[in-house]
Amino acid sequence: MANKRVLVKFSGEALAGEAGHGIDMQILNYISLEIKSLVNAGIEVGIVVGGGNIIRGVTAAQDGIIKRTSGDYMGMLATVINGVAVQEACEHVGLQVRMQTAIKMEQIAEPYINRRAVRHLEKGRVVIFAAGTGNPFFTTDTAATLRAVEIGAEVIIKATKVDGVYDRDPNKFPDAKKMNVLTYDDAMSDHIKVMDDTSIALAKDNSLPIIVCDMFKKGNLLDIINGNTQNCSIVR
Repeated sequence: MANKRVLVKFSGEALAGEAGHGIDMQILNYISLEIKSLVNAGIEVGIVVGGGNIIRGVTAAQDGIIKRTSGDYMGMLATVINGVAVQEACEHVGLQVRMQTAIKMEQIAEPYINRRAVRHLEKGRVVIFAAGTGNPFFTTDTAATLRAVEIGAEVIIKATKVDGVYDRDPNKFPDAKKMNVLTYDDAMSDHIKVMDDTSIALAKDNSLPIIVCDMFKKGNLLDIINGNTQNCSIVR
């Protein structure tokens, strides 16, 4: 097995489906089955889910009524809502799951404690990391990279709606070219949006590969971990 421990980052928007907001139960079930396939293959799985299907801090603060700090805390709470949903869905298909939050809310989840998270992973439990980094002005992409480094993940998989990274938006430009392998510096170019620069810089500092793939291609996550990199892009 190429990667024994991985961290998978799902966007909040992906959970929303065609509605564009809220949580699509069919997608939630699909994600849980994809995660189950990894666990059944003996892979230790950490998960970070965004909150964009509910609210984004930047968007909440754009009119100046809500301060950016408060908007970002609202976004962190949105990731907790999504985390509870993913936890329930994974448990529904028979997985053992623990959720840890960067902001304490003991009635809902454990607080983030690195040693405890690693122990859960070693016992075969899926660990969901919610509430971002616990600090405003940092994205869930940065939270995903931070947690991946902290738990010693061998790769971070950004599960998106496209099959990799393109030199420009493939939805707008039919001649957009897919980039199968990028350097970290390539990924930080202004015209290429993989993750935000803070998260990529953190990955670069820790030599953590980032794989961008289509989450809606069934079996794709396991294929990638098993070494089939045709349907993804790799930043390293």
